[in-house]
Amino acid sequence: MSSLKTLVFFATPPHDCSYLPDREATTMFVDPRAHVDKRLYSQLTALGFRRSGSHYYRPHCETCNACIPVRLNAEKFIPNRSQRRVWKRNDDLSFRVSPARFQENYYQLYARYIEERHFDGDMYPPSREQFTSFLVEGANQSEFLEMWHDERLIGLAVVDALDDGLSAIYTLFDPDEDERGLGTLAILWQIEEAKRRRLPYLYLGYWIRECRKMNYKARFKPLEALIGGHWQQLIASG
Repeated sequence: MSSLKTLVFFATPPHDCSYLPDREATTMFVDPRAHVDKRLYSQLTALGFRRSGSHYYRPHCETCNACIPVRLNAEKFIPNRSQRRVWKRNDDLSFRVSPARFQENYYQLYARYIEERHFDGDMYPPSREQFTSFLVEGANQSEFLEMWHDERLIGLAVVDALDDGLSAIYTLFDPDEDERGLGTLAILWQIEEAKRRRLPYLYLGYWIRECRKMNYKARFKPLEALIGGHWQQLIASG
């Protein structure tokens, strides 16, 4: 059984940063041969690691610390006016929770999302193998949140259960439903689910002040950030 004391870590060579132009990034990975159970996964998450498929990683850049791990205190969260409107706008939807697995309707939704929203990114073009390696493999503590309008699946969020909270891994949705704000809705649902399970936190991954795509995270308050090895309230605009 692996523990924090016995884990081995590897670092990638410097590569182009996915978030900030003209910068190089280095990523630290947990040895993929390690057995990471729920307890160890929870400890790694509290130290700023994230999961992608069967890999656990965190930024390890020598000259940049722009990627800041953030989490939300579920009990202290109060939705703002815009977030309350998202709940109201989507009161015609139903939610279902299912085990993380491959299904063709999941993949078709994923493919449309990548093709129309991320055609300029690393995940294009989509494939069934990519969907499985990214969202299904290694998902021992994962669940899929399905968002349905009548009999049509329009959104899917991947959620990991930890000892001290939930971890928002990825959200995808029908591009035709963009005005619903399903990305925001998925986070709001996960906040309520964390409270229902009596878990204090919702981990939201990394926030980058200079990255426009990350700005939405600062709209969920009070947001805590891992800075200098300690979790503290993040003061950020948004």
